[in-house]
Amino acid sequence: MLKDTQDIRIEDYDYPLPDERIAKFPLKERDHSKLLVYNKGDITERRFYELPEILPQDSLLVFNNTRVIQARLFFQKATGGHVEIFCLEPHNPRDYAQAFQTTGECEWKCLVGNSNKWKEGLLNSTQHPGLHAERIENNGETSIIRLIWDDKSMTFADVLDQCGELPIPPYLHRHTEESDKTTYQTVYSKIKGSVAAPTAGLHFTEKVMGDCRGKGIELEELTLHVGAGTFKPVKSETIKDHTMHSEVISVRKSTIEHLKKKLGHIVAVGTTSVRTLESLYYIGKYISQHPDAALDDLKVGQWTPYGDDKDITADEALGCIIDYLDRHGMDTLITSTQIIIAPGYEFKVVGRLITNFHQPKSTLLLLISAYLKGDWRRVYDYALSHGFRFLSYGDSSLLEV
Repeated sequence: MLKDTQDIRIEDYDYPLPDERIAKFPLKERDHSKLLVYNKGDITERRFYELPEILPQDSLLVFNNTRVIQARLFFQKATGGHVEIFCLEPHNPRDYAQAFQTTGECEWKCLVGNSNKWKEGLLNSTQHPGLHAERIENNGETSIIRLIWDDKSMTFADVLDQCGELPIPPYLHRHTEESDKTTYQTVYSKIKGSVAAPTAGLHFTEKVMGDCRGKGIELEELTLHVGAGTFKPVKSETIKDHTMHSEVISVRKSTIEHLKKKLGHIVAVGTTSVRTLESLYYIGKYISQHPDAALDDLKVGQWTPYGDDKDITADEALGCIIDYLDRHGMDTLITSTQIIIAPGYEFKVVGRLITNFHQPKSTLLLLISAYLKGDWRRVYDYALSHGFRFLSYGDSSLLEV
């Protein structure tokens, strides 16, 4: 199974996407977007605000509550050259909450634009005279940057709010606008840390969520901080040579207990929720085989799902995580996942999936194909021929196989 999946050719997951079909801005009323409903092979068209009446009453909606940070910072060299720094994830301290609360200085793993123009020395912010950047490590694609600010009453969260720019997707081919600060966040976003929004959630409004609750549909949250790798195209001929990005996940014990009770009725909102939920299975499976594992050993690798045929049930896997957290006196599981979900993958936790329409030749499209057991092209042909809007600010789908 591993070899079959690794030998998948990315060119088989291409489709024509004209630029005019990419939604450059969201609709004024986010829940009035179109919703493609795929129900065991049948395709129909609805509006997103109808979701509560479409979902079964015993459903559990699972949201990714991450919040997009204003991760782009702009600096200038003493000689006048401009350098852009894109904050990816905290390096020191590594904990997101601690990193955002630091004062005076912190270190982040970053992408550096115009990197060749910055050999050494301190950079000064073009937005705030008291903010400076120093490169302390260059790792090729990324760098470790020490960010230093003079006003010790400001936290790093304050620094980003005052000096940073929200990083909208590059395929929108436009500059960030003030409206994006609201429209590129889900209404339930809470935990700062992402550099891209979990875009399936952008269709939800307080009313839609209230209507779901009113019908008896339950809601649950977890956190996956979306990295810049979500936009990284697959450049290799086969996916075995593509390296997935690693992303931090955080799931409360009470959430895992809720998931365990609702197995068979779980609706994942977005691919980031899918990757988190499915990673939980492999974390629990690893714990079942290594009950004394250290927390660092629970990270899910890119090919973890494809290397071991000794399956346990999802109920057993989630139970193992709960027992592990109890033994260690922990109320939250915090680890990371690099999982790639591609054709050949067998879903363990997710029942239904709400998701947008993704880029050609992307790992997200591989995930959709895996879920639809190869029927993705019929769904995308329908969306293209029926006026659906694509990508982050576009329309969405509700999928059930």
